Amino acid sequence: QVQLVESGGGLVQAGGSLRLSCVASGSTYAMNAIGWYRQAPGKQRELVAVNSSGGSTYADSVKGRFTISRDTSKNTVYLEINSLKPEDTAVYYCNAEAKFFTRTYTYWGQGTQVTVSS
Repeated sequence: QVQLVESGGGLVQAGGSLRLSCVASGSTYAMNAIGWYRQAPGKQRELVAVNSSGGSTYADSVKGRFTISRDTSKNTVYLEINSLKPEDTAVYYCNAEAKFFTRTYTYWGQGTQVTVSS
């Protein structure tokens, strides 16, 4: 089992910045990927950025504005968000994949709200 706890969301003006944090605990040794998704009102949850042994991947809509980073010593993954736009308003969820023996499991945090005012 992996537990994920996000923090860092809030209300910001367009053009502002935020840094989201996600602390992982439990069987973190089994994680092979960790990242961020978001879900805006009335929309499906979508991938924002993910970090794995192969590197980092970003959604086209956030490339150049969002940066994912990972501090393995703290079991923490960060999402730096710059040049925020109203359309970035969403609940941001931390997501991890962990492999135990031959099975892969997906874990989610509780989410942190990001609201961008125009």
